[in-house]
Amino acid sequence: MLVINVIFKIKNGSREDFLKIVREEGIDVASRNEEGNYRYDFFFSMEDPEDIFLLEFWKDQDAHSFHRTLPHYARLDEIKEEFGVEADVRKYFTDEEA
Repeated sequence: MLVINVIFKIKNGSREDFLKIVREEGIDVASRNEEGNYRYDFFFSMEDPEDIFLLEFWKDQDAHSFHRTLPHYARLDEIKEEFGVEADVRKYFTDEEA
């Protein structure tokens, strides 16, 4: 299984606006509905009120690679650019299965 941790560094107090667009456009739901996705959830940081943490679990690298080809993935990149969001991405592979 592939586990991905993403910390979105949101600027200018726009965390709520960023997440609102992601949810309104269904990016989170579309990602959760993909074959090979086991989890795709956003969390707020307790340390920094502008950070959003995204936790993703994927069956394997192939499932995540396919995810990266889809329109909702590209749209998330566009939204990140519009808001000037920096993303710190960490990938972990495990032998566990969901």
